[in-house]
Amino acid sequence: MATITVAGTGYVGLVSGACLADFGNIVICVDNNESKIETLKAGGIPIYEPGLDDVVRRNIVSGRLSFSTDMAQAVKKSDVIFIAVGTPPADDGSADLKYVEAVAREVARSVNGYKVIVDKSTVPVGTGKKVALWISDELSKRNDGLAAFGFDVVSNPEFLREGSAVQDFMHPDRVVIGAENEKARSLMKDVYRSLYLNETPYIETNIETAEMIKYASNAFLAVKITYINEIANLCEKVGADVQDVAKAMGRDGRIGGKFLHPGPGYGGSCFPKDTQAMARIGRDAGENLSIIEATISANDRQKERMISKIENGLGGNGSLKGKTLAILGLAFKPNTDDMREAPALTIIEGLVSRGAQIRACDPAAIKEASWRLESIAKSIEYFDDEYDALRGSDALVLMTEWNQYRNLDLSRVKSLLKIPVFFDLRNVYKRDDVEGKGFVYFAVGK
Repeated sequence: MATITVAGTGYVGLVSGACLADFGNIVICVDNNESKIETLKAGGIPIYEPGLDDVVRRNIVSGRLSFSTDMAQAVKKSDVIFIAVGTPPADDGSADLKYVEAVAREVARSVNGYKVIVDKSTVPVGTGKKVALWISDELSKRNDGLAAFGFDVVSNPEFLREGSAVQDFMHPDRVVIGAENEKARSLMKDVYRSLYLNETPYIETNIETAEMIKYASNAFLAVKITYINEIANLCEKVGADVQDVAKAMGRDGRIGGKFLHPGPGYGGSCFPKDTQAMARIGRDAGENLSIIEATISANDRQKERMISKIENGLGGNGSLKGKTLAILGLAFKPNTDDMREAPALTIIEGLVSRGAQIRACDPAAIKEASWRLESIAKSIEYFDDEYDALRGSDALVLMTEWNQYRNLDLSRVKSLLKIPVFFDLRNVYKRDDVEGKGFVYFAVGK
């Protein structure tokens, strides 16, 4: 059992801290946002993630999980400090490390003995060395002899899918530990002892390789999504069915069926940011990552293509003027309220720019969407109930495949719409079922 500080209570930090406590560690989650910390102390969860509230509350009650704004005291009590702060994209697409640096320096000002500092945030290759330099720089300013205790920096990237993050943390495909010596590796194995006993695969490597594994993994998945989207677009032109194509491809063990689901493009907190950062890493290293560069461009085109699909389906150029569209689903995927780079943002803005009014519904993301789409707020009305959003709309656009949208009462939907037109951007429904109810049906790649 280790005593751990997790710096940052955002998505990665909160999930990691709660789950590490559930493994039997003592965990202190630290954040400089006092209101967030007070909410967490009271058992409130500031993000939408299924199952996380139970894990947090269970470990607060057990005494293994606590929350604080006092980084110095937390660091002094801990053996391991996880850096789990944001690395937002800078203007040039690179990852902005200002929050990572701030935490590293703050940790160094508080250490009272040997510590392992863990990069949990998604960071570019070479960040581990930078963290070590920032810590060494701060230690050199102290002149109190504590530098002699030493420290180690470890890269331990996260592979959490929003909507299933607790499950992913508790039952990972692998745990990646990038470290330079056995002392640090041994302490990390103690942190993850529960997984180690369950024979979870461990990848032990150096720091730079661990950092690269994270980016390479996310970039590959983004490529896979974009590839099937492009195949879907071709299927529409030649009369093929992309779902049958994807099913057959997925049966090939060399390919696999995951991430072969066509739609309006990828979004979220990881793939857009990480592909941009990966491309920037390549450019800085003098290595053109042409597949990743093309993926970024193709994903942007896919979102724009959905806008044209809707306009063309309603009559072509200019047909959106005066139309009201019901949008079901705003988050970039189900079971999350995350709107970062969500296709809905680009698509709704595009529809409004062409004259449409929007009636939008989402089980979790309305609050997030309302401020992200504030510039076009006059053109959007939000609803908690999907049928209320449909009432009086000219057409339905299924944007995010929440479970409650997978089994709509199609007869009722038709009665509420002015025009029975259904744009299924996630291929949730079968064409025969929808057209059999009298709809004009548009899917992706069919």
